[in-house]
Amino acid sequence: MCGVMEKLQGFEFWRETLQSAQYILAPMVEQSELAWRLLSRRHGAQLCYTPMLHAQVFLRDANYRRENLYNEVSSEDRPLITQFCANDPEVFVQAALLAQNYCDAIDLNLGCPQMIAKRGHYGVFLQDEWELLERMIKLANEKLLVPVTCKIRVFPEVEKTVKYAKMLEKAGCQLLTVHGRTKDQKGALTGVASWEHIKAVREAVKIPVFANGNIQHLSDVQRCMEETGVQGVMSAEGNLHNPALFEGRSPPVWEMAEEYLEVVQKHPPCTLSFVRAHLFKLWHHTLQIHQDLREELAKAKNLAGIEEVNRQLKQRCQKEMAKEESERHHTGLPLPHWICQPYVRPAPKDPGRENGQKALQMKAVSMKRALEDSDSPNDSLSKNKQKKKARNPHKNFCPELKRELKCSSCFNRFSLLQGNKCVFNLCRGCCKKKAYKEVADCPSHGLRFKTKAQKQGSSGVSSGQINGSSSVQTEPCATVPDQPAAQALA
Repeated sequence: MCGVMEKLQGFEFWRETLQSAQYILAPMVEQSELAWRLLSRRHGAQLCYTPMLHAQVFLRDANYRRENLYNEVSSEDRPLITQFCANDPEVFVQAALLAQNYCDAIDLNLGCPQMIAKRGHYGVFLQDEWELLERMIKLANEKLLVPVTCKIRVFPEVEKTVKYAKMLEKAGCQLLTVHGRTKDQKGALTGVASWEHIKAVREAVKIPVFANGNIQHLSDVQRCMEETGVQGVMSAEGNLHNPALFEGRSPPVWEMAEEYLEVVQKHPPCTLSFVRAHLFKLWHHTLQIHQDLREELAKAKNLAGIEEVNRQLKQRCQKEMAKEESERHHTGLPLPHWICQPYVRPAPKDPGRENGQKALQMKAVSMKRALEDSDSPNDSLSKNKQKKKARNPHKNFCPELKRELKCSSCFNRFSLLQGNKCVFNLCRGCCKKKAYKEVADCPSHGLRFKTKAQKQGSSGVSSGQINGSSSVQTEPCATVPDQPAAQALA
C-alpha cells in the first residue's frame, strides 16, 4: 500500500507521481490484470491502469475488492491508476476511498461504449449528463487523498468535445485521457481515431492529456505526440497483440507468451480465462492456420494445458521457419504470422451494397428452405432442436400443433400438444410437485407416480396398504424437496 502525504495536481502530479510517463497501458476489462501489467512494464510501459472496476460491486463485495485489487499488489507495479465505472457520486467516492491506498490516482471511466455500459448507465453513456459528472468529479476531488482523472471519448463536434474537457477540468479532473473515437465507433465501425479532436483538447486545457487510438507501432506513438502535443500515449489493442510495442520491437509470439506464462506462475492467482484470452490475442494470426490448436487452447482446463498448447504452436512455427519461403503459409500479413504484430480490423463494407446482397441472400435461403421443408421436416429445425429430436424421436417441435395455456398455480405460460390436457391444469413443474404429493398420474406431462406406486404394491405391498393404511414410498423426484410420501389415491 502507498500513503500519499500530499495531494499533487495537474502537471506536478504527472511529473512527480507518474514520473512523466509517456507510454501507458490502457485499462482493459479482464485483460490488464497484474501479470499483464508487469509484462508490459518489462517492455516499456511506464504507467498502467487496472481493469475497469464496478464501483457499486467494489463497495459492497469484499471478495470482489480482494480479487480485483487488494490481492494484486506488487512493488513493481507502480505508478498505477485504478479505474472505476459509476453513475452515482456517493457510490463512486466511497468505492474510491476503499481503493486509494492501493494506487496513485482514481480514474472515472467515461469512455466504455459497450452494450453492458448502456444497460448499466455508465461509461460513454454519461457523456451528455454534464451536471452529474461535474458533481461526481468535484466530490471525488474534495474527498480523496489521491488525484481524480477521467478517460473520455470525443463528440463528433470538436467544439463540444473541447467544452466537455474544460468542464471536467473545472470540476477537478487532474489528468484527461482522450480516446479519439465517438460513442458509435466500435466493433465493425471502429474506424480511425481523430487526433484533431485530441489536439484541440490538449491546446484548450491546462492539465496533462493522454491520447488513445490508432496506436499499433512505436512510430505511431512518436507521431501522435508530435501531431497532438499530448504528454503521453495509451495503447490497448496494440499492446495485447504486441506487449513489446513501446520498445519498438516485434518479437516472436512464443517469446512473449512464455514470458507472460512465467509471470503468471510467479504472481498467482490469475484467472485462467484471462490467461487464455491473452494467448488467443498473441497467437491470433497463427491460430487462423492451426485451427486444431485453437480448439485445444479453448478446452485447456489448467495452466499446464495452456503451456502445452503454447509449446506445440512454437514447435510448428519453428518447423515452418526452417522451410523455404515458397513452402510457408502465405497470410498476406506484413510479417510472418509467428511475429507479434497488430490486428487490423477489416474496413466496414458499403451499407447500400451490403444490404442489397443480404436481401438477395435471404431470398435465396428462404427459397432453399421452402424446398427442403417439403422433403424433410427436420431441416427447418435449429441444430439444437435436431439434437433433441435425435435423442427423443417422439418429441414434437411443430408450433402449430401446440397450444399455449396458463398455469393456475404459478401463472407462467406453458405449451401442450393439441388434444392433451393436464389433469391439474398446471405447468409441468407445478404438476410434477402436485402429482408427487398426491401420488397421481398426468399422462399429458408423462408423470406416472400412481402407476409406479401400484406396481410396487402388487410386488409386495397389500392393496389395503395402498388404499390408505400406510404410506407408499415412491421414487423421489429431483426437483421436489424431501417430504413424507403421501397417501395413495383410493
